[in-house]
Amino acid sequence: MPKSRIRKKAGFTPPPAKQATNIKLTNRSWVAPVMLALFFIGLAWIVLFYVTEGSLPIDALGNGNIIVGFGFIAGGFAVSTQWK
Repeated sequence: MPKSRIRKKAGFTPPPAKQATNIKLTNRSWVAPVMLALFFIGLAWIVLFYVTEGSLPIDALGNGNIIVGFGFIAGGFAVSTQWK
């Protein structure tokens, strides 16, 4: 019976070194001021509505002024998702 050939194993070759990829960081310096401004405007809107007993900021909206105030605050939270 013939002998099978013995295969020579290749020496270990390490995988090629990974090259560093450049990470593009965009300038998001506008996010924090806009976020804080929206929070402050929403809070001021609601406080003004309660302090003036519903006559300000917009009398025709009535209790809808609370929704507007919380809308500004929700906008602040939406902008905060862009912060890195």
